[in-house]
Amino acid sequence: MMIGVLPPVAPQSEPIRVLVVDDHELFLQGLETVLDLEEDITVVGRAGDGRQAVTIATGTTPDIVLMDVRMPYRDGIDAASAIKREVPTAKIVMLTVSDDEADLFEAIKAGAVGYLLKSIPPHEVASAVRAVHNGLSLISPSMASKLIVEFAALARGSDDRPSRVPAPHLTARELEVLKLVAEGRANREIARKLFISENTVKNHVRNILDKLQLHSRMEAVMYAVRQGLFEIE
Repeated sequence: MMIGVLPPVAPQSEPIRVLVVDDHELFLQGLETVLDLEEDITVVGRAGDGRQAVTIATGTTPDIVLMDVRMPYRDGIDAASAIKREVPTAKIVMLTVSDDEADLFEAIKAGAVGYLLKSIPPHEVASAVRAVHNGLSLISPSMASKLIVEFAALARGSDDRPSRVPAPHLTARELEVLKLVAEGRANREIARKLFISENTVKNHVRNILDKLQLHSRMEAVMYAVRQGLFEIE
């Protein structure tokens, strides 16, 4: 889901466990302070570089990792790949000043489900954490436009792009779910539309990612575009 305004998400019954990672101590402290004000969010760790982030994530198994892109010792994109290998359930959101589309695309490839610029208002950080925890993918508006341009190029794309063909090994139901994911729908919306439970949707998404050897819903959207499963005007 590409955002301009964050959708309202109710506080969670169980605290969302968050790891914060940034090489600027003042920003790190401020981020931790903002999140600690929320009753349904708990900061389980903090790291000042990508190398520390991998170690701490492995030890704390956070639900969400908020991480900068450009850091010493190990950058955030490389750290994201490592964290996804060690803690597959962790959802990674890049929180950065970098508006370079190359960083955005590499972050998605590494398994990030969000890419937010540090210009985001502080009060929206907690909403972003809740939204990602509930299965949404978030991108700052200025970065979303760059992603849309890339999607459009893929959709109209090169002559060797596959035409509309069924995705290999996906069931008809999984294809339905993939199309709805590509439309930016959350698990709850998909469940209502298909008259199935939210847990069943989660299982379908997990199976889709496993079968296609992908890491995130965003990668699934990119796959759907390449396969021509939906159009971008």
